[in-house]
Amino acid sequence: MLEGPSYLVSRDLPRACEQESTWVYTASLVIENSKEKRRLEEEEDIALRKSLKLADCLEKEETVQGFHDLSLSQRELTSNGQEDANHSDRNDLIHQIGRDLSVNCLLHCPRSDYGSIALLNQSFRSLVRSGELYKLRRMLGIVEHWVYLSCNLLEWDAFDPTTGRWMHLPTMTSNECFMCSDKESLAVGTELLVFGKEIESHAIYKYSLLTNSWSPAMRTHTPRCLFSTASLGEIAIVAGGCDSTGNILSSVELYNSETGTWEILPSMNKARKLCSGVFMDGKLYVLGGVGTGSSNILTSGEVYDLKTRSWVEIPEMFPARGETTDAPATAKAPPLLAVVKNQLYAAFYAEKEVLKYNKERNSWSVIGRLPEQATSVNGWGLAFKSCGDKIITIGGPRAMNGGFIEINSWEPDEGQPQWNLLGRKHLGSFVYNCAVMGC
Repeated sequence: MLEGPSYLVSRDLPRACEQESTWVYTASLVIENSKEKRRLEEEEDIALRKSLKLADCLEKEETVQGFHDLSLSQRELTSNGQEDANHSDRNDLIHQIGRDLSVNCLLHCPRSDYGSIALLNQSFRSLVRSGELYKLRRMLGIVEHWVYLSCNLLEWDAFDPTTGRWMHLPTMTSNECFMCSDKESLAVGTELLVFGKEIESHAIYKYSLLTNSWSPAMRTHTPRCLFSTASLGEIAIVAGGCDSTGNILSSVELYNSETGTWEILPSMNKARKLCSGVFMDGKLYVLGGVGTGSSNILTSGEVYDLKTRSWVEIPEMFPARGETTDAPATAKAPPLLAVVKNQLYAAFYAEKEVLKYNKERNSWSVIGRLPEQATSVNGWGLAFKSCGDKIITIGGPRAMNGGFIEINSWEPDEGQPQWNLLGRKHLGSFVYNCAVMGC
């Protein structure tokens, strides 16, 4: 696990033999499947020498800055423009196999290695920062999911379920009002958006995976909080919530991470706050929440078809269960939902049960229990998310020394949930915000 400064690249770099094996394998795999289908011994020898030089370069780095180095200004990158022009061949990608094959090799490398790769020269750095690799990976169906969570104000950590690595993000740069306000978050494309309130208005801060930095993001057309969020590839939709005066909203907006802009969508049939949203079968579902004129939890759901741009209400899609808490509906967390392989699951924190939704019958059935360490306060402080083909829970027991966070996973099948511990870290025991980024 990583501690200390905000590095997005592990200090424990791969050994020379591991790095050599990875590059030789990926390079040969792409070459064997290329149109020419040629196996030239000379090119393989050159690729091998390049791999060894890469491994030696990485081993000599005593302090790896990773993506932090990617935040160099344009002036710094071009100050030696004449020298870069004279050494264009040296600063190219894997020159002997060409740019296309070089990119194909990088597409099959773990995205956790991109920070190290960006250190090689300006060409690799520019490629990683451009986002081209992530666009091509998405087209090819190559997606890795990282978990982003905040257990301390303005502090965010990332977790890679594949390698078990923890990574600490730079501290958010915002005022104290934003730090103490209620916040929502979502991950879309290669961005993490955090919504909150500053002194006189709402604000959105954006973390970029490409630059490992925070910056202000374009605000929604309607300022809101306590709304539902859901992401699908490079778009995200926020629905409902309430405005700065407490009015409950039915309005909906779509965010495009490619353009960084918001688009107003048709409003829901019912205004609701403290609701949850998920994408299933390519459509947006919004469930639960609290409506206008009543303090009871809404049992209906609504589904939005992106093609027809219309909403349909589904009665009794999320009925209330026999909860043991007497807390009012406005004090309870939004529904804890996750979709895996277009199947909807929910976690009921009071009973510590996991339920599965039957689309044909519009009903729920209990299939198992949550991990014992999955504690919460009326549902707050516990995360229940889809992460690729798995469902993860994030939370931990409350303790005097701050406690710790556990990340457990389960791959849904016909049997009961069997939770596997993926990681544990002393971050506190309460998850304020959580999002899963797949790219």
